[in-house]
Formats: sequence, structure tokens, C-alpha cells
Amino acid sequence: MAKLNSSNLVMGLLLMFCCLGAYADAKSPALTSFDRSKLSQPQSLIRVSGNKLLDESGKQVILRGVNIADPAKIFKQQQWSLSLFTELKAWGVNVIRLPVHPSAWRTADKDNYLALLDEAVSWANSLSLYLIIDWHSIGYLPSNTYQDKMYDTTLEETKEFWHIIAQRYKNVPTIAVYELFNEPTDLGQKAGKANWLDWKNVNEQLIDIIYAQDKNVIPLVAGFNWAYDLRPIAEHPIERAGIAYTSHPYPQKTSQDLNSNKDNNFTLWQRDWGFAASDYPVIVTELGWVQADGYGAHIPVKNDGSYGPQIVEFMEQRNISWVVWVFDPNWSPTMISDWQFTPTEQGAFFKQQLLKLNN
Repeated sequence: MAKLNSSNLVMGLLLMFCCLGAYADAKSPALTSFDRSKLSQPQSLIRVSGNKLLDESGKQVILRGVNIADPAKIFKQQQWSLSLFTELKAWGVNVIRLPVHPSAWRTADKDNYLALLDEAVSWANSLSLYLIIDWHSIGYLPSNTYQDKMYDTTLEETKEFWHIIAQRYKNVPTIAVYELFNEPTDLGQKAGKANWLDWKNVNEQLIDIIYAQDKNVIPLVAGFNWAYDLRPIAEHPIERAGIAYTSHPYPQKTSQDLNSNKDNNFTLWQRDWGFAASDYPVIVTELGWVQADGYGAHIPVKNDGSYGPQIVEFMEQRNISWVVWVFDPNWSPTMISDWQFTPTEQGAFFKQQLLKLNN
């Protein structure tokens, strides 16, 4: 979703630019393994079984949490710290999604960016929280067309990223999910008409790269229309085991009206993505709203607030995991209005839900 002041995303973060060799170059410093001595707490691996996520004891896991901003952005603002993760724990989360923008990854020295992810792993583990690493691009990889410069990437770079991440964090249980590509879209056919079979093939290539390093992680696959629509999987699912699917069902995906009609929402959500939860784990990795006159209001997130209870009810009825966008005062729709963690309208609602449902 929207990132305000995006031109400042990575400015001032790191010491230098660098060119990383091909992702198969095992001599690269970026391909070293995470130091597991930094894990202070035991955590269960999470695996896929049918349409459920299970821990090692066979207990079903429902992930409920929040997105933060790109770690590079938070670091630049001097807010990247254990105290941020401790605050998230106090809000009741059991998972945090880390959106890694290709522009930030590419601009930064890879080892410096990985150091931020290492800290996230250590902090999350110390608080018994799980992580989702998200390759946060918007566009269409097969045609190399993207919504904004911050999302520009290539298939080669995307493969390289997942090779590095999968090798570095092999068998680290804290990182439960790898979200392969944030929001695939043909940008209203500016990228040409998106083809599901082409997109399916791209995702299967990425999954193979990850599984060659680590089979104890869950690849997460998004559908078209900015990761909203999963209908193509009914006939052509991803042909790899152990995966989950995601949707980003913001309120105006079903209607431009600011007041959500529950019957209409439930019907369209079930048709467009909810059906997948009958056969696969579904993890909604972005949802949220803001009033039409609120900070950062834009389509598709404007709503009068009626959306919140409806989307939570829909997901909970189907054991769908969910991660709210976004625990940041600058990117919208915001959950906090400042770095003192003052909740916004949606922030207060989701904090109450997280504390109730996760505890």
C-alpha cells in the first residue's frame, strides 16, 4: 500500500553501494549463514498440513500480527530497536511482516541490510514472535513493469534475493514465511495482460530456489489485482507442496462505497480469495482502512470503519491468518500516529482484536 515520502526510503542508511555477484556465488559474504547462537528462545517450526498451519506438536497455528515499514526506513528514522518489537508484543501480535523493497535492497550493501534482518530475527525470537519476509515489489515480473521506482526489480534479482535469504536463514524457525512477491498486477494492462500460467511458472521457479536451500519454510504466493484475486488457482494451483496463498483484501476491492455492506463483502471475498482456505492455508498479509478524510487516504483503503469487524469475522470463521498494514506513523493506512505508539482508529481496533484473539 501507500508509502509517503518514499524517496527517503533508504537515504542515509548505509555506507556504500555494491554489486553482488551471481546468486550462485557461494563465496559472497552475503551468503554466510545466520549465527544461531543469537537465538535465545526455542521456537517450533511451522509447517503446512492440508489447509492448516501446524507447529511441531501438531497444534494449529493462526498467525495474527502487523506489518512494519521497510527496516531501512525505520533504521533511518532511528526507530529500529528491540523496543519497537517489544511494543508490538504488547499489542498482542504473534507475527511481524518485514517488507523489503527492491530499491532498498539494491541500494544498500547487502551485508548491512542482512544485519538489520539478523537483528529482527534475534529480537523476534527473544519475544517468541514469528516473521514473514516479503519481497515488496508491485508490478509484473514477466514483463519487467513496476508501479514505482522503489519497486523496480528483475526476475534475476528476485531469484538472487531468495537464494541469499533461504541460504542464510536455513532452518531458523523464527522466519516462518517467505512472501515471494508482494503485489503482482499488470497495472491496468500497462504491463500487458497478466497471464496466470506465466505467473505460476515464475513462482514455481522461486519456490525451487528456496527449497533447494531450506524446505522448513512456507513460500507464500499472491494472486493478481494487487494480490487480491486468487481465482486462477481453482484450475491452476501452484504445483509445489508446503505452500500458502495470500490476499490483500482492502475495503474498496469489493465496492467504492465508504460504508461496507457485509453481505456483499462476504460474497465477494469468498468468491475471490476466501474459497482457497478450504484447501490451502491462507495468510492475509495486508488489510486495513482509513477514514476518507484521514491521513494518507487513497483507494482502495478508504472506509468508515465498518470494514474492520467484518473482515476479522470473515477471516476468523475460516481460520485465516492475518497481518495488518501498517505499524508506522508515515505509511498509510497507519496504525499509529507517532513514535510514542499512539493508536489511530484502525490501530485501536486491531490492537484490541490481537490482544483478544492471540491471548
